[in-house]
Amino acid sequence: MGIVIANQSVSADGYGAGPHQTRERPFGDDGGDGWGSRLHAWMFDDADENRSEIDQMSRASAHIMGRNMFGPVRGEWDGDWDGWWGDDPPFHGPVFVLTHYPREPRPMAGGTVYYFADAGIEAALAAAREAAGEGDVLIQGGPGTINQYLAAGLVDEIRLHVVPFTLGGGARVFEGVGRLDLEQVHARAASRVFHVTYRVRNAG
Repeated sequence: MGIVIANQSVSADGYGAGPHQTRERPFGDDGGDGWGSRLHAWMFDDADENRSEIDQMSRASAHIMGRNMFGPVRGEWDGDWDGWWGDDPPFHGPVFVLTHYPREPRPMAGGTVYYFADAGIEAALAAAREAAGEGDVLIQGGPGTINQYLAAGLVDEIRLHVVPFTLGGGARVFEGVGRLDLEQVHARAASRVFHVTYRVRNAG
């Protein structure tokens, strides 16, 4: 069986998104302009240098994301809008979106299918594990979703991509999680990001 991996780009002070998130600014005020996120520039502007980390993400067999990462709409679903990721999202597999509001699955181009998981984080993980088979489940974020899974002891490994600037506010990884016993298993510095992987030794 695969493992459960949390994956997040963060500022040097631990924020995975800036404040004031809108439909036009999915990462909030993080120093970028709209989709030109400073937190995620390493994936796009420096893709060749960071190819191994990008490829790691694409190898996951199923994905989980919070509704806040899918889009900024709250409450009942807003018509047929399918989130920030466009008609051909980069996941190319099953994605379980945490929500309190039911919605029918949405198949997208490229093999991505959004399933709207309204029965809690454990039920969403069970569904993702079943969909993944022997493969890994990747918790894509945002920080609030990662923190819920960390606090529940459901994460085996966390991969952080630390970008050298501070935000001072927004959504922060490890907020409210308490103490964790982490083992560093990999670290690599690139020109504009530092990649570090921790095994969560007390997971589950």
